[in-house]
Amino acid sequence: MARALILIGGTVMGSGLLYVQAAQRLALQPITLSADPTRYDHFTAKGAETIRVDTDDLDALIRECSRLRATYDIAGITSAADSFYATASKLCRHFNLPGPNPEAIEQCLDKYTQRQLLAASGVPVPAYRLAANAADVADSAAEIGLPVIVKPAVGSGSVGVRLCSTADEVVEHTNHLLGGQHIWRSAPRMLIEEFAQGPLYVAEIMGKEVIGISTLDFGPPPNFVYHENTFPALLTDEEHGRISDVSLSCLRALGLGWGPTNIELRWTKRGPVVIEVNPRLSGSPGPQLVKLASGIDLVAEHIKLASGGDVDLRRRHSHIAAAQFLVPDRDGTLDWIDGDSQAAAISGVAEVKLYIKSQTPIVRKGDYRDCIGHVIATSPSLEQSKAILRRAVDLIPWSITPLMTDSRK
Repeated sequence: MARALILIGGTVMGSGLLYVQAAQRLALQPITLSADPTRYDHFTAKGAETIRVDTDDLDALIRECSRLRATYDIAGITSAADSFYATASKLCRHFNLPGPNPEAIEQCLDKYTQRQLLAASGVPVPAYRLAANAADVADSAAEIGLPVIVKPAVGSGSVGVRLCSTADEVVEHTNHLLGGQHIWRSAPRMLIEEFAQGPLYVAEIMGKEVIGISTLDFGPPPNFVYHENTFPALLTDEEHGRISDVSLSCLRALGLGWGPTNIELRWTKRGPVVIEVNPRLSGSPGPQLVKLASGIDLVAEHIKLASGGDVDLRRRHSHIAAAQFLVPDRDGTLDWIDGDSQAAAISGVAEVKLYIKSQTPIVRKGDYRDCIGHVIATSPSLEQSKAILRRAVDLIPWSITPLMTDSRK
């Protein structure tokens, strides 16, 4: 009987395909259960099996997994997306398979609950308030002091997250969130936070071990759209130690410590401040950067852990891997995008991936969905990796026809 890995739901910035490919390398049959298989690129991977099922219905998922057990030896159940990770952990508990604590995952996914637990344990976090309506948001922003971050209490990928520098911007973004344009996973609740200023770092953790720390750069405010990602970050021993200590204290505060976690922190005037704890791996290309820089395949190690295997987190080498996202500067229609094959041919370029094709409409959202591709480079030094990256990105031009306006009227 073939051994299978069940993947629940979708993906985080293309990481689902990484799970499918890693499962196949580990001689596991990847089977994805999804409410809408057409949304995700990894469902078209060669040899992957896809089944349509309501991923919000735990009983339906249990029935489907039970049915699959007649054909497969289910080695493990997991997910690449935080919105489905709690569900996957409940399935693991039901079928007596390795997995994280479902209650710990669920309370971590609620950013307000997460903030409360971290603050109660003495973990440094920004000042924050919870609001359910426009008046509460305005009052909270005034109490904390502008500028503030206004975002949904539940969500990922910077969807619905905005830096508001004036009271009018607070009102405008609140109206956007509550006006029907934002899709809420649960009852509308907003988190208003102090804008913690300083370099952004991400601690990549497996179990209770900090694998390494990356640095991330966003595009211009008020949105938070990824532009660059580098692993590992160039830190002093003291800085690395302080970030690692704070990150491990997050695991204790939240009851985490099984499987992958990524923790976003800002290095502020008072040192590392925790922005967000995500009980999953970073989205693509984060895992690729870790693998290229250290030789540690976090996706494969997560699958090994989920399927009861032995995990190997030994570093094989020490390089610097850097990624740059391709981000359009306007809305419109992508006429063409080219040069990816020439960029991929440059020595030191590890990956060039385009997320969309020509003639695709572009409507920027101000979050991860604005990215239309990425390029990854690796070398023994940061300076060399960044130079390779710049050269490769310069070889990928594109043309966008702007949307028609009402100026003709």
